[in-house]
Amino acid sequence: MPEPRVIGVDLGGTKILTGIVARDGTVEHRRETATPIESQDTLLAGLDAAVEELLDDSIVGLGLGVPSRLDQKTGRVEGSVNIPLEGLDLRSRMAERFGLPVGIENDANAATYGEFVAGAGRHAETMVMLTLGTGCGGGAVIGGKLYRGWAEFGHIVIVFDGVPCQGTCTGRGHLEPYVTGTAATKLAREAFGPAVDAHRLVRLADEGEPEARDLLAGMGRHLGAGIGSLVNIFDPDLVVIGGGFAAAGDFLLEPAREVMRREALAPDGGRVQIVRAELGTAAGLIGAGLVAHDAVAAHD
Repeated sequence: MPEPRVIGVDLGGTKILTGIVARDGTVEHRRETATPIESQDTLLAGLDAAVEELLDDSIVGLGLGVPSRLDQKTGRVEGSVNIPLEGLDLRSRMAERFGLPVGIENDANAATYGEFVAGAGRHAETMVMLTLGTGCGGGAVIGGKLYRGWAEFGHIVIVFDGVPCQGTCTGRGHLEPYVTGTAATKLAREAFGPAVDAHRLVRLADEGEPEARDLLAGMGRHLGAGIGSLVNIFDPDLVVIGGGFAAAGDFLLEPAREVMRREALAPDGGRVQIVRAELGTAAGLIGAGLVAHDAVAAHD
């Protein structure tokens, strides 16, 4: 019997990635189109067009990873920061539009699922992932199953009454404003001037610039404090760090490992590995496809 064919969709603020995804995470017919963000209607039209480009009679399910706050019980998108998508039962809308079982997941959760099945976490049983980019997202796989609840790991508090959070968040001292590319750019400009961003900060560290290395180490220590809390909650085998700012590598991760070992309860701190993600931009697409496979299985 041939393996079911599903379409995965990774909806981002600038591009829509689509592909046909196998249950083992392999991808065929990958496509990329620009995300239309003029309005919710144009966004949905662009989403439909991206799916239709790959749709044929062999497709049995559809999975979407979206950069949004979701209510998994209803399939409703409660709100989004970077795309005009809010107050919509996206799961039902797409199921009715295409006549297929549809799974929907937050983009960071989808990336976590992709890394678990086909990337850095493929030999783990329980895994936590943090994505460090403009913001800080994350997800968890517990006992081999994706945790599909609210998992805003970037908003755990690591410093009481600390620096204000990013974007529309009103909190202070959250993990996000200490560990992202946005935070790195802010620190880099304060130290080296307005022309220096997060990428240049990492290059300076590579070149041996002591202050650049100190700034990244400080960010890594904050990251380790957040990871220590996640280890104490989830008892993972592995912590995976993805997103564009993971390019800082061991300038960030080695201090994170040191602090995590101190903060995590023994024996967890000694055995948990912190590693970089392996799938890059494909993680969200693969995870969306796996969500589609799950929706098909649940529908059968």
